[in-house]
Amino acid sequence: MQTSVTFKNLDPSDHLKAYVSEKLDRFDKFLDNPAEANVVLAVEKFRHIAEINIAGDKLTIIGSEETNDMYSAIDMALDKLEKQIKKSKQKIRERRLTAKNRNRSMLEEDDHLADEDFERQVKIRNIEYKPMDIEEAVLQMDLIEDNFLVFTNARSDRINVLYRRKDGHYGLIQPSS
Repeated sequence: MQTSVTFKNLDPSDHLKAYVSEKLDRFDKFLDNPAEANVVLAVEKFRHIAEINIAGDKLTIIGSEETNDMYSAIDMALDKLEKQIKKSKQKIRERRLTAKNRNRSMLEEDDHLADEDFERQVKIRNIEYKPMDIEEAVLQMDLIEDNFLVFTNARSDRINVLYRRKDGHYGLIQPSS
């Protein structure tokens, strides 16, 4: 990992640079591609501030911490970064898994639907139809609970179907001449 360390209000120390570089090297196992780390170590009165930015693997992670000791500030900031990297990598894994599962379930649904097309069953119901007028058929529909009535039209001697529409009225299907 490429590391750049900047000191603010603090004398540059090779020991601090080496400490930060050594700690950041353990993040290489979490990141697939080479990353770049920018570290800013600052002292303001009695506060020691460590701010670490890691850019790489299509993500940018920032961790900042301030304590009374510079080494503990660095360690705490690195712990924050580690949690963030693990969380973002886990999100990526979950997205990939859900995308794979979604694709797999879509394929299974297509196969299932294709199977359903071949398994479609037709219920056969034999009915007796008798000759009657359309008005009589309407009266019969009021008596029965079915949504349709098949009858022979007494005037034309053809089979007609009377059905109940969604709006409560009736519809009539009759063959054309």
